[in-house]
Amino acid sequence: MNQIVGIPRGMLYYDYYLLWKEFFNNLGIEVITSPKTNKDILNAGVHNCVDEACLPVKVFHGHVDYLKDKVDYIFIPKFISIYNKEYCCPKHLGLPDMVKHNIDGLPEIIAPEINLKKSSKDLKKSVFYTGKYFTRNSKKISAAFDKAYKQFLEYNELISIGVIPISAVGLYDEMNLKNKIQIEQYKAKILLLGHSYNIYDEYINMNIVNKLKKSGIKIITAEMVEEEKIRYCTSKLPKRMFWTHGQKIVGSAFALIEEKEIDGIIYVSSFGCGLDSVLIEFVERKAKEFKMPFTLLTIDEQTGEAGVNTRVEAFLDMLEWRDKNEDNISTYG
Repeated sequence: MNQIVGIPRGMLYYDYYLLWKEFFNNLGIEVITSPKTNKDILNAGVHNCVDEACLPVKVFHGHVDYLKDKVDYIFIPKFISIYNKEYCCPKHLGLPDMVKHNIDGLPEIIAPEINLKKSSKDLKKSVFYTGKYFTRNSKKISAAFDKAYKQFLEYNELISIGVIPISAVGLYDEMNLKNKIQIEQYKAKILLLGHSYNIYDEYINMNIVNKLKKSGIKIITAEMVEEEKIRYCTSKLPKRMFWTHGQKIVGSAFALIEEKEIDGIIYVSSFGCGLDSVLIEFVERKAKEFKMPFTLLTIDEQTGEAGVNTRVEAFLDMLEWRDKNEDNISTYG
């Protein structure tokens, strides 16, 4: 009987799902993913998680709860660092332990430590740690990961030109291809900014992507901006930013604002997010400096869709008004 690994559809799933899925598949392991976030998953997450946790962590707990009776293992990497001398948010580090202590009846958790603070070579240790749950053949593990990593890099290349090819990410649309005729059909280009688990989870962000697309908006996300541009922009900050995901959010916003590649920014943030409390300030200051329209959508488990709709519609109306106004006055939602 084949062993089954469960991958919860939450947190850094949207960044690395393809890599890990292909790795397990290359080892002959079946992978089951929890469904897209829905009311039942959210409710299970809220029930099984501490009140103080942010919405994405609660949602992640709900996805784990869904998988626990359907798989032999649940894969929850312990992300410490994914870039030299930088760190991830503490909630990524503590996620496996939080889940173990909050949810009863779990299968075995595979929780490799992802720590590239000193060297990217340390990734191999995590790969072998994970692979040896299923085979003692190191060459087979290495080959399985190398093949998966190659596919992962090809996937990231597609993202950089505006194509998101797996349904997991929710933005795939042939209209996102860089074509001059198609681009002219958009009313405006908006940077949809925030952590990937807020931007790409359609349920917790009230399907903001479709709302914008139906209004004729071209959507750009941080993942579509070249890393070289991102790091060049953040290198100009007074002090070095030690959060890798903060680098991506701030750097992508700075690059697109300075290049005048966008007409406005919608930042989606989880209530109580410590990193966002700093990142939002950086982005909003830059937007004001360049008179770039900016609005913040703060979400938690109590957020109502009507309120989000009103904020988005008001922001788009102000963008349209600003475009027609001779003074071109900056707008803030």
